[in-house]
Amino acid sequence: MQQILKINDLIEGLVVKRPSKFIKSPYVSDVLLKDNDETQLTHSPSLGCCGLADKDANVLVAKMPDKKQKQKSIKNEEQNEQKEKLSCQYVIYLSIHKEKNTEQIIGIHPKLAEQLAEKALQQNLLSKLSNVKQYKKEAVLYVEDKVDSRFDFMGMDENNIPFIMEVKNVPLADYEDISSKERCKMDFQDRSVDSKVAYFPDGYRKKQTDTVSPRALKHIKELTIIKKESKTRCIMCYVIQRTDINRFQPSVIDPEYRSAFYDAVKNGVEIITMVVMWNRNGEAYFVRDDLPIIFE
Repeated sequence: MQQILKINDLIEGLVVKRPSKFIKSPYVSDVLLKDNDETQLTHSPSLGCCGLADKDANVLVAKMPDKKQKQKSIKNEEQNEQKEKLSCQYVIYLSIHKEKNTEQIIGIHPKLAEQLAEKALQQNLLSKLSNVKQYKKEAVLYVEDKVDSRFDFMGMDENNIPFIMEVKNVPLADYEDISSKERCKMDFQDRSVDSKVAYFPDGYRKKQTDTVSPRALKHIKELTIIKKESKTRCIMCYVIQRTDINRFQPSVIDPEYRSAFYDAVKNGVEIITMVVMWNRNGEAYFVRDDLPIIFE
């Protein structure tokens, strides 16, 4: 396996509260750092990540770069009107998931997926997109009444064919992709810990009928339109930041995205299922880019 990314100076911590006791933003947590037994305001860009970064989760954090520290004003508890500025000193990057006497380090920071995909692109590790001649990041594309989005990567492949690649982070997996109500009725004790299905998307919704991520849905629908009407290669790259999995599928909890995914594949949108292995040292290794996909 080839190392493609490294996060330096990681510290283990325990999420004790999210949102923080001091800042009520869902993107800020109180994390107890195990190296000095101090609780620190910590940026949680993945929110609770379905439990991987919520209360009682074990996580790996690193110092936030000074330029990204966000100053927040809050009311002092002792003096009701006095305000003091607090800032997040750390950011959550990885989650430590323990199950059946095994430990899995899972990448949960959303931006990690883009960084990992770019490193794989640069190192010619993507079998469907090797030796690209050029590319740019966060490319904006507008076609009146059809496409209006910023895509993660746009460029020219080795055969001088233009491509667009959108990257999605996949930190979640379970033995079966079913509703939580159905899961409570099932027993997976006899299943191998490495036999999970990775799925996308999942997360908070106001209503069960809502799509999980309107932005993700918009991207895959627009890529389908582009593919139908041009010779551009349109690619969805799902970066699966864990290795206790043996397959991938669009999540059953979001039938609208699921339908759009299958429609995209039917119309020629290419799918990359890239698996990455993390360790406690903050090293990420490329595992494969062809994890089997479960189709309808």
